Amino acid sequence: MKEKFVIRGGKALRGSVSVGGAKNAAVAILPATILAEDVCTIENLPRIDDVLILLNILQQMGAKVSLDEEGTATIDTTGVRRTDGKINLAKRLRASYYFVGALLGRFSDAAIYLPGGCAIGRRPIDLHIKGLSALGANVHIENGLLMAKAEELVGKDVYLDQVSVGATINIMLAAAKAQGTTTIVNAAKEPHVVDVANFLNCMGAKVKGAGTDIIKVRGVEKLHGCSYSVIPDQIEAGTLMIAAAATRGDVTVQNVIPTHMDALTAKLLEMGVEVEEGDDSLRVRCTKRPRRVSIKTLPYPGFPTDLQQPATVLLSTAEGTSVIVENIFESRFKHIDEIRRMGANVTIDDRVAVVEGVEKLTGAPVRASDLRAGAALIVAGLMADGVTEITNIKYIDRGYDHIEKKLIALGADISRVPDEEPEDDEELHFDFSK
Repeated sequence: MKEKFVIRGGKALRGSVSVGGAKNAAVAILPATILAEDVCTIENLPRIDDVLILLNILQQMGAKVSLDEEGTATIDTTGVRRTDGKINLAKRLRASYYFVGALLGRFSDAAIYLPGGCAIGRRPIDLHIKGLSALGANVHIENGLLMAKAEELVGKDVYLDQVSVGATINIMLAAAKAQGTTTIVNAAKEPHVVDVANFLNCMGAKVKGAGTDIIKVRGVEKLHGCSYSVIPDQIEAGTLMIAAAATRGDVTVQNVIPTHMDALTAKLLEMGVEVEEGDDSLRVRCTKRPRRVSIKTLPYPGFPTDLQQPATVLLSTAEGTSVIVENIFESRFKHIDEIRRMGANVTIDDRVAVVEGVEKLTGAPVRASDLRAGAALIVAGLMADGVTEITNIKYIDRGYDHIEKKLIALGADISRVPDEEPEDDEELHFDFSK
């Protein structure tokens, strides 16, 4: 059954909330377990649709999978086999392309349906193809399948023409068991890239330089199973921090790595929001309208594109005019039409949004167009006067584990209720019981 969120806004969020495991790390670590040919235990997984889909795909490939209520998965990939790639669930999320690097690394042969995910702009896979081809794979697209095959993978120097998280990780996966050393130049530096590298090393790989723009992977003959805990989710943490500021609240966000949040923290401070840093927590307090700021999204350690949409909502009631420049994805302003329904005054020119701050937003029926746009609409509903209904929340569930429960604990009036609109997609029913 389809569901929607109903939010009665205008309530300041107060209290403490704990952040779950990082979606963007988890969706790469799960395919990487294929390389172990062994049992891996992955802790702190977010129970979100993207994770459930990936676990289901692993099952269809022959892995034995269990998942408990605490978000710990036990995955035995000993029985994983080559496939024809025609696993329909792979079309439903972007991260399915990580199976290409993992399968190529294990079998020198991989195929998976071209990935789907949120429609936020062009996310070409040409850098993936370039990197995997450099290692000796013949990579091509045929009948909707991304296919790669190699006689032998051999380490090479790979220069990425632009920073790409997905390509960086996929090359690392394929290079982990290749002959010789692979050097990735202009590599992505995001925390989840580092987390995947740490997981590979936990399995016995030799990856150095993750977190810098040059990563070296010295191939090894065999990897093994391990136990690993996924890092906290940087984007969930940022969304909660923005929600605290937007509602003029006082929230301590726990289980975070504060340095991962530096770009957002700097902007919140610039807006006049108080941010107090602890060892693994950030306290956000706001008692007045934020000041205007300018934001440009950039690869890490710059301001994350995944927080641009919630930040734009926060600035919709700031004093003065803010300018948002989206440098990563060209179609990441789809939430603007929705918050205009709520009274926001925003104009768009290509990749630039000019936000004229208004006194307040008012509740309205809105629709999520993608994952982070959905999160932005939740923030808008929390800060608005009146009632906001958000439909199409399947996108939100792809990246946030029942975020409404955490918000309710902070004092929000938000409920998940049935949506009477007709179903346009199949429901997910997975069984990972031991």
